Amino acid sequence: MILIDLFLTFLKIGVFTFGGGYAMIAMIQYEAEQHGWLTQAELVDFMALSESTPGPLAVNMATFVGIRTGGILGAVIATLGIVLPSFIIILIIARCFEMYKNSKAVNGVMSGIKPAVVGLIGTAFLSVGCTVFFPAGFDGDFFTQAPFYISVFIFAACAVMAFKKLHPILVIAFSAAAGIAAGYLFQLEV
Repeated sequence: MILIDLFLTFLKIGVFTFGGGYAMIAMIQYEAEQHGWLTQAELVDFMALSESTPGPLAVNMATFVGIRTGGILGAVIATLGIVLPSFIIILIIARCFEMYKNSKAVNGVMSGIKPAVVGLIGTAFLSVGCTVFFPAGFDGDFFTQAPFYISVFIFAACAVMAFKKLHPILVIAFSAAAGIAAGYLFQLEV
């Protein structure tokens, strides 16, 4: 039963989410929490791992959720569920693109979808940001705890490195090293 649930859930995510992996984060988060597959903190960990491994974010996350809940077969089923809709849609679009590329209706649909994608990415950003910066909740004590300042420092340093156009591998390596160092220095519970 879990395999069918994994497939149908990730199929739904693949069908109804436009804009790539980042736009899918909010829906993956919602579905994983509703099914009890992941907590918010685990989702953030899976996102970090998904970003650090080769491949598209949503596919990696589907694979991780699948393996966590249904083993190797669960990983295959969840991955198939999330990529199948895109595969079919791209086949259809490729076949029909030349006929409808100048259609006002198609251009209108695309104009309507773009702001929704930005909203979904923004929602994921805020949700994940709250989990990273305020893991114990939003109370007055977070400004007095080391994990908050460590997270802010790592975020700021990575933002500066990204604006300086440093290679993403360097940014990821710095983030990992800073997180490991902070964990050992402050004995953080992650």
